[in-house]
Amino acid sequence: MSSDEKIKEKIREVSKNGKISCTAAHKVAAELEVPVRKVGKLINELNLKIIACELGCF
Repeated sequence: MSSDEKIKEKIREVSKNGKISCTAAHKVAAELEVPVRKVGKLINELNLKIIACELGCF
C-alpha cells in the first residue's frame, strides 16, 4: 500500500458523513508525520468537505 493510500485510509477513518474537521486533518498530518498540505490534497481527492476551518477559509 502506498503512503498516499495509508493517509487516505486514516482520513476515511476520522471523517464522518463526507466531512472532516480542520483539527482532525491537522491531527492526521501530525500522527502520520506528513505535511498538512499533503493531507489537504488527499482530502480534496476523496471529495470530502473540510468543516470548522481554523482559518475560516472553508
